[in-house]
Amino acid sequence: MGVWFATREDVMRALDVKLTARSARQIDRALESASRDVEDDLCHRKFAPTIATKSFPYPGPQAGRPWKLWLNANELISVTTLTSGGITIASSDYFLEPNEYGPPYNRLEIDLDSSAAFSSGDTHQRAIVVTGLWGYKNDETTVGTLTAAVSTTTATTVSVNAAASAELGVGSLLRIDDERLAVTGRQMVDTGQNVGGAGLTAQANSVTLAVTDGTAYAVDEVLLVESERLLVVDIAGNNLTVKRGWDGSVLAAHAAGVDIYAPRTLTVQRGALGTTAATHSNGASVVRWDPPGLVRDLVIAEAETRITNEQAGYARTRKTGDGGTGERAMDATALEGLRKRVYQAHGRKGRVRAV
Repeated sequence: MGVWFATREDVMRALDVKLTARSARQIDRALESASRDVEDDLCHRKFAPTIATKSFPYPGPQAGRPWKLWLNANELISVTTLTSGGITIASSDYFLEPNEYGPPYNRLEIDLDSSAAFSSGDTHQRAIVVTGLWGYKNDETTVGTLTAAVSTTTATTVSVNAAASAELGVGSLLRIDDERLAVTGRQMVDTGQNVGGAGLTAQANSVTLAVTDGTAYAVDEVLLVESERLLVVDIAGNNLTVKRGWDGSVLAAHAAGVDIYAPRTLTVQRGALGTTAATHSNGASVVRWDPPGLVRDLVIAEAETRITNEQAGYARTRKTGDGGTGERAMDATALEGLRKRVYQAHGRKGRVRAV
């Protein structure tokens, strides 16, 4: 699984489909396909921040100004170390460009006011070595905290609080301390609280769920009471206002004292994107990486299109609208317009330079 630019839950809400193992597999496959399509075929750039070491020849085929190293598709967010010909170049002796609007940065330039210089050393092959954070941008949002320590580097699940549960989904890319983790699944766990008051009736307008401590929940969090899912849409003190029969579950009556569950255990891929799996303390911040908004929108739209086309056997048609009786493929003007906007805003364009 590569990095997704939207979550399974994003697509489920867009299509208003219920969660089943069958629909989850279909959505996951569509998200993987759509993310790679937008990243590799449309924008021609890597969006997710990845720690890596990359080598470049010097001088190389991109001959030009000797103090410039063009990175081409290898865009940088930040540099940890830079060496040339086996000699380390101090961070004060080079610039990341274009500084006016980077990152991403597409070249390194030696500070001409310094004594540093790029050199080939014994051979021009792989003469320049750059270790750093590669990718488009490292935009992050702190969404919550861990509710239990991650005591080993091999654990494949992490427990998060309500705030994080409401903001995350399958496909989210997280950072806890210096480790990145990709969310590959979610499990319901007992919140430790029970249905209070007089319970809930089997009616859509029975929307007030009394709990012991309303601060332990978050708006947009999905709860499970017996076999019914409920979406929290508002919180007033210790009363949760919920949307009943969420995710296609069956509306049912629930007596006071019934356990309340929430998807606060995440199955994760450890040490993602060049980071190293580590232990993390209870209460550590959970930070989500956010792809560009238009990229996320397009991935959701592309995934929706794939799924609905599969359901229709790729045979969806409509009348031409010109008074004729012919039919043609469903109009995709809006989707094509979104693709163009994404490419204009985030696509990597051809670079013109002197040779």
